[in-house]
Amino acid sequence: MTVAKPLKPKPLKSKPLRPMPAAYITFPTMFGVSAIAWNDAGLCRVQLPDSDEAATARRVARGDVPRADDVPAAMQAVIDLITRHLSGSTVDYGAVTLDTEGVGAFESAVYAALRKVPAGTTTTYGALAKAVGSPGAAQAVGITMSRNPWPVVVPCHRVLGASQAMVGFSAPGGIATKQRLLRLEGIDLDHGQPRLPGL
Repeated sequence: MTVAKPLKPKPLKSKPLRPMPAAYITFPTMFGVSAIAWNDAGLCRVQLPDSDEAATARRVARGDVPRADDVPAAMQAVIDLITRHLSGSTVDYGAVTLDTEGVGAFESAVYAALRKVPAGTTTTYGALAKAVGSPGAAQAVGITMSRNPWPVVVPCHRVLGASQAMVGFSAPGGIATKQRLLRLEGIDLDHGQPRLPGL
């Protein structure tokens, strides 16, 4: 009987390789103008609202991705899911195909584990590290979260610190945006502790 070796995070470069989108589009949500970018392999990037539509577009396009004239049906479905999610509905992103080219084995495993964390619940950096067979790699999980190209689709807002404290969120608005996303899902934080609705 063979035992699977635990995944070990490799040293993370300051500028990790990421999938190259073929096109992007912006769209209105209750949070403001969001954006997605994609290619033939799947969803490459999700951009939560920045200060205005132009800033959101700059972030998702990064200067070299054209705005789409037409949106494929699969990407329109992603837009619909994100729009509903940011309006307060519970949605399931499980069928969304991600382009993970350039994403390392450790990061891919962490993102896959996180996609299994349902709305209305949270996890921790340490728990995710254990889930991918790398206990003690909580810091590497935190770095992986900060580089998540698909916020909300891969729900990094559901990841809390060891004491269930609100720490780190790289999307525009930082922790305030993270709190807002959690509140949409019925989780409020009271002095660092999740508070169930009605309590």
